[in-house]
Amino acid sequence: MKLLVKFARIFVGILFIFSGFIKLNDPIGFSYKLQEYFSPEVLGLDFLSPFALVIAILICVFELVLGIMLLIGYLPKFTMWSLLLMIIFFTFLTFYSAYFNKVTDCGCFGDAIPLTPWQSFTKDLILLVFILILFFNKKMITPVFVPASHRWIIFLSYMLCFLYAYYVLMHLPVIDFRPYKVGNNIPELRDIPEGAATDVFEYHWKFNVEGEEEVVVTDGSYPQHEGEFIEVDTKMIKEGYVPPIHDFQILDDGEDITAEILEADKVLLIVAYDLNLTEKQGYEAIKSLEREAKSKGYEVLGLTASGDVLKSQIKEEFGLDFPFYQTDATALKTVVRANPGILVLEQGTITQKKHYSDASSIKL
Repeated sequence: MKLLVKFARIFVGILFIFSGFIKLNDPIGFSYKLQEYFSPEVLGLDFLSPFALVIAILICVFELVLGIMLLIGYLPKFTMWSLLLMIIFFTFLTFYSAYFNKVTDCGCFGDAIPLTPWQSFTKDLILLVFILILFFNKKMITPVFVPASHRWIIFLSYMLCFLYAYYVLMHLPVIDFRPYKVGNNIPELRDIPEGAATDVFEYHWKFNVEGEEEVVVTDGSYPQHEGEFIEVDTKMIKEGYVPPIHDFQILDDGEDITAEILEADKVLLIVAYDLNLTEKQGYEAIKSLEREAKSKGYEVLGLTASGDVLKSQIKEEFGLDFPFYQTDATALKTVVRANPGILVLEQGTITQKKHYSDASSIKL
């Protein structure tokens, strides 16, 4: 039993530290996931959405520090109760998401390791078993270091976590796990390789046979049936290949100009998914960057999901002389964790990506 408890302690502690750090690396991304959970269609806690970022940071930091507390043996009773309550809550949440198909990716490990709801639920069940082993054997969780040092270790851990969160909020995630990271070519990641698997569907054909409904299932071909045809329902039974970038599209008054922009030699992209929520202090630096970029032959344009009125207002307020084109808000949130954010493209390849506060560090 002692060996099992030791293994469970190390396994749970490291997993909580890893999970907490991955989400803390991208707290804005985790806050988007929390907003999805808070929505009326899922938990109906929409009043919490404005506080999603604060809640996200607190959860990430507490999760990471709990892992450290478990490993060093600090306050074992408090640590075990906290771990148990947290894993029970998340197990319920992942089961609810999986069973009712509410959220397609739990966000447990951010964008580093995407998990389906059922995979996440299985992971939580395994964790629950190990945490229960630890919970009923709390007396075996002994301090690793001198107990007097524990408070300082935990205090330092909290401080470092909050400093790290502040840094990534004021800049960008230190590690970028998304397909729009520097060095990636967007057109290549949008392509579907030749011979890639396609979606597989079942077709349920309904017929009226002497007043009774009969259903015939095929792979798409119309069945030979003597009954009167009523309707056909389709059901996807296997999803085909989905490219890493599948929802990125640039529209100009409804016209798709994505290929034109991605084929250009030099492009400076200003990304602001919502101009109503955008951080306006960033546009003074963007204005200066726009002038420099145009003088060096760059095509400058903005991407947003906002309407024409907000586009005109922001351009007039800051004297911006570049067009804003339409792009899906979810896609733009994935592109860069800043509102506004800045990207430099060369024939579709991302060569630089910065938070608006780092606009001055862009090299053109």
